[in-house]
Amino acid sequence: MQTNTNKFSWFQVPEDIKNLLVLAAQTWENTSESEKYIQQALDQTGDNTDVLVAAYRFFYYKNNYSLAFQTTVKLLDKIKELEKFPDEWEQLKPILVNRQEDPQIRLYLNAYAASGLVLAKLGAIEEAKEISTRVKQIDEKNDFGAGILLDILTRPPEEDD
Repeated sequence: MQTNTNKFSWFQVPEDIKNLLVLAAQTWENTSESEKYIQQALDQTGDNTDVLVAAYRFFYYKNNYSLAFQTTVKLLDKIKELEKFPDEWEQLKPILVNRQEDPQIRLYLNAYAASGLVLAKLGAIEEAKEISTRVKQIDEKNDFGAGILLDILTRPPEEDD
């Protein structure tokens, strides 16, 4: 099945990969079929950031939080490698603060915040709180939603009347 991928000209991947992603969207209702296309796109592109982001969104909205988390970790690792980020948060934080308007850093912060959300969905609440706290320290405008997630995760339970 061939599709018109011209409307995705901003997507920096070969036409055959765009076609796989379009097919995944077109077969959305059939999870196993659409996931097959996403997996093929991932297998053929390795760690292309556009495909990793598309795959994360796919897995998240299919409620496959385990694969969404794995995909986010791959994206974070790729950016970390490209940017030569340090391993320690205390060394990384000033870099993220100073460069937070850089598109690659924004993608990293977005993915890091998303990993916190997915961890919360997976029940790893303490890890999700830690990530949300870190992103919130950098994100004064709450562009990445970490503050909202942190508020939800730390809200005291409502009392029953």
